[in-house]
Amino acid sequence: MHIGLIGLGRMGFNMRQRFRVGGIEVTGYDRNPEVSDTKTVDELIHSLPSPRTVWVMVPSGPATAAVITELAGKLSAGDLVIDGGNSKFSTDRDHEALLADRQIGFLDVGVSGGVWGLANGYGLMAGGRAELVEAAMPLFDALRPEGPREESFVHVGDVGAGHYAKMVHNGIEYGLMQAYAEGYELLEAKDIIKDVPGTFRAWQKGTVVRSWLLDLMVKALEEDPGLSQISGYVDDSGEGRWTVEEAIAHAVPAPAITAALFARFASREDDAPAMKMVAALRNQFGGHPVRKPGQPNPGTEPK
Repeated sequence: MHIGLIGLGRMGFNMRQRFRVGGIEVTGYDRNPEVSDTKTVDELIHSLPSPRTVWVMVPSGPATAAVITELAGKLSAGDLVIDGGNSKFSTDRDHEALLADRQIGFLDVGVSGGVWGLANGYGLMAGGRAELVEAAMPLFDALRPEGPREESFVHVGDVGAGHYAKMVHNGIEYGLMQAYAEGYELLEAKDIIKDVPGTFRAWQKGTVVRSWLLDLMVKALEEDPGLSQISGYVDDSGEGRWTVEEAIAHAVPAPAITAALFARFASREDDAPAMKMVAALRNQFGGHPVRKPGQPNPGTEPK
């Protein structure tokens, strides 16, 4: 199988390698010529056998819309576009309709795994028609970890469902990180606690709070014990806001996720140890940039 991959940033670059290790031939395009396999999107498209599959891994919003619009004008009937970025689920129907006018298939796929996905594999949540999901299954199998498929892949439902599931996943992630971070700050504040990193290490095996996030927390503290190289400023990339909006729309109580989102807003006004830990955890699992102490406030990310 030979596919095109547009977007070779933190996620896409490692996914290209994971595909190749899994036996998938990949031609990648990125605006950065140092990582790109082709000079243009046209060159990428011409390199692919028909019917063509193009996986898109670019930032959500206008960037994704621009790429899908470009592909709609250049691909042919029977081809397939997969949006694996963190697009808002409500945009997926528009993208599907645009491509369907040209008889091009569309899937939305939530992808989780961050910068560790190359080594550990990715969790995948797909939305779209069953026959398109089945046709793309070799791609999903190459990306996911070894083991039973149902432990790392799900066909959630129709178009939009994959990104909706990923949105809720990331909302839960907000709450989990905030709980760990608040525990960290409380331990740091108590003078009888002499070994905070050691406390978290002791929770890594056998306890009910053990998790991969906890492992990354320990790693962050080993690399920077006092988090002195990290500002407490924490960005939000959209999914937490969308999760809270959906909770309000459906009258579903989501106090933990909502409070975690508001804590990120508050982080832009102070430099709390808990928010330093949230920033450190985002850097550990997703490679998200951190702001060094003293750097100017970058402001809220556009959504």
